[in-house]
Amino acid sequence: MDEKEILARAEQYIAEEKDSSFSDEVRELVAKKDMKELEDRFYQSLEFGTGGLRGVMGGGTNRMNTLNISKATQGLANYIIKAFPKEAKEGTLSACIAYDSRNNHDKFSDITARVFAANGIKAYLFTSLRPTPELSYAIRVLGAKTGVVVTASHNPPKYNGYKAYWSDGAQVVEPHDKGIIDEVNAVKEVKLIDREQAIKEGKIVLIDKEIDDKFQAMIKSNLYRPELIKEKASSVKVVYTPLHGTGAMHVEKVLGDLGLNVITVPEQREGDGNFPTVEKPNPEEAPALKMAVDLAKKTKADVVMATDPDADRFGTAFPDKDGNYVLVTGNQMGALLADYVLLSKKEFNKMPANPVLIRSIVTSPFVDKVAEYYNVTVKEVLTGFKWIAYEEEQMEKTGKEHYVFGLEESYGYLVEPEVRDKDGVSAAAMCAEMTLYWASKGKSLLERLNDLYKQFGYFQDAAISKYFEGVSGPSIMGGIMTKLRNEGLKTLGGKKVVCIRDIQQQVAFDPANPSQKQSLSWPKSNVLQFFLENGTIVSARPSGTEPKIKFYINSTVPVKEATDEALNNAKKEANDFIATLSAEINKILDEAK
Repeated sequence: MDEKEILARAEQYIAEEKDSSFSDEVRELVAKKDMKELEDRFYQSLEFGTGGLRGVMGGGTNRMNTLNISKATQGLANYIIKAFPKEAKEGTLSACIAYDSRNNHDKFSDITARVFAANGIKAYLFTSLRPTPELSYAIRVLGAKTGVVVTASHNPPKYNGYKAYWSDGAQVVEPHDKGIIDEVNAVKEVKLIDREQAIKEGKIVLIDKEIDDKFQAMIKSNLYRPELIKEKASSVKVVYTPLHGTGAMHVEKVLGDLGLNVITVPEQREGDGNFPTVEKPNPEEAPALKMAVDLAKKTKADVVMATDPDADRFGTAFPDKDGNYVLVTGNQMGALLADYVLLSKKEFNKMPANPVLIRSIVTSPFVDKVAEYYNVTVKEVLTGFKWIAYEEEQMEKTGKEHYVFGLEESYGYLVEPEVRDKDGVSAAAMCAEMTLYWASKGKSLLERLNDLYKQFGYFQDAAISKYFEGVSGPSIMGGIMTKLRNEGLKTLGGKKVVCIRDIQQQVAFDPANPSQKQSLSWPKSNVLQFFLENGTIVSARPSGTEPKIKFYINSTVPVKEATDEALNNAKKEANDFIATLSAEINKILDEAK
């Protein structure tokens, strides 16, 4: 793209953007003739993907700003009106809007509500920060046909995002995702109404406590042992951090109502889109939990809990016998929660007929072993919790199978049927009850985790991410995937590759006999999985929300006998192999760069 075209795009943006804070940024860049920055902001338009928008905030077509959000909402509104013609004619269409603590959340949620209202879609707008799972819940409670949450999850502070939801409370999937994208791309004019006028006319309805109370009651109603909690809760001390996000309101209230002693990290309690105490507000990463762990050491807490800014992800740490806090991975917590939920359903005769646990394809098969023990079927779905919610919805419609638990390795869990997205608040409540349950049996959660390893084998995971930012980033990542797809890998870490899953091509095959391919039924997605002869699975996929490519390693080593020594030997073997494998993957990435 030449300089003339970039400047023309910049001038058009300045003319269309109604928020001066964003348009002034571009004016200043044009005045300085900062062509490098202008190119980055205008070489493409921020794409409305299958889940919505996510990007760096600022002025420009390739940025998160009010102009891009207004166009996205207009496209979504157009699609909803076409999808529900009866309700549109009756004037009964509605949408829910929530937002987390990200910077510009007020502007982005406000213009979203105003566009919906201007299009004859009643906008239920939360009055302040609310978690993503509550948005999902509110859509279902209020009977809305769509919803939007303004969040960039656990991305760095410069990001914000816009996630679109369907009437079932889940993020949009096929065919609606592609239909909405087409409508967004076709937008020529955005309808807008004044906020105060819309509120006065009942076109924007402000909501808060009436949904909050029901949401909290629902979470408590899904617990299994209220009597145990009542009896033992005061003996457990929880250190919690919402990482400057939305979680404090609900986690403190729910756990507090249960009688638990909750100490929230004071420096991280209030919502703040600058996330001043962390580089990234991601409970998957140890640095984000440092302040909580430090506070736990001082207070001798029994458990550390953390939620990300929109409180859909849930992270934990537990003290070992020496008082050192051990961070639990998403796969480990997923196996622990699955074990507890399934044993509880079995004990209280709440296990339905044909029970199903749903996990993403990059989640460890550790949980499969747990499910198998309880005679529960496991279904794999594509990465993204919307696919777990989609399968849950299909089961509810047919009645042939019944959802009992859902998880993904990126710290996402869903224990209740009333929400159709991962829920860090309910995960915190269930984790608290699980901690009390195993304590009543004389075990810590780390000890229960080791019991599961001794029973099913040791499972260890690792993730390797490499960022490729700027104009050339997408092509570099595309080149890595193309090379892996075309050349294949016959060995990894010195182990033979016995099967390759190519989700983009919707096939699985043995690289030693590539002509014999098995068809896969999942929707196309740019993911490659390599299954090694020792049971390890290596998955590669470019992120859909950040300029990075990610490799997931799910490794397993048999534990020869149910002893600590045998488990420690298995852990050492797994560590050594993952180190070898990681070095090989990093070499592939370095060569590509």
